[in-house]
Amino acid sequence: MQRDLVIRDGATGDVAIRDVVIREIGADEFAKIWPIFGEVLARGESYNYPPDLSMQRAQAMWTSPPYRSFIAESDAGETLGCYKLGPNQLGRGDHVANASYMVAERAWGRGIGGALCEHSLIQAREAGFLAMQFNYVVSSNTAAVHLWQKHGFAIVGRVPGAFRHDRLGMVDVLVMHRVL
Repeated sequence: MQRDLVIRDGATGDVAIRDVVIREIGADEFAKIWPIFGEVLARGESYNYPPDLSMQRAQAMWTSPPYRSFIAESDAGETLGCYKLGPNQLGRGDHVANASYMVAERAWGRGIGGALCEHSLIQAREAGFLAMQFNYVVSSNTAAVHLWQKHGFAIVGRVPGAFRHDRLGMVDVLVMHRVL
């Protein structure tokens, strides 16, 4: 069952956010979130996607089953963030969810990341997942690490030097997990 999350004059975590709708999108709407990918890829600080990732490849990765994509929009239709949800592994590991999140730089500090996380946890539970695991959280992305911990994720592993950060060089990657 798909449910949109609508936040009106509400709060998520410590930051008040206003008039945000989080809803599922299909491949036909992927172009709405593609500019956020451009920002993320240009920074080179948090995702291991190749810098020349095409929109078609990203669209296939984020919207092809078993993966589902969601968008956070203002009431005015401004794209604020997005996430992808699906199984962490196929087969005997498909009871554990995985999600990837991106927030538009202009929307940082507005609670969008927390709202996306809360929404993804609800969607994962409703889809029958028993836990959620993040396989590749760049350790220098302290805002994300803090946010995921705030939402109940624990660091369960560390992979030394697994990410080539554009400014910092080789940094560790964290594996984070929580039971749903």
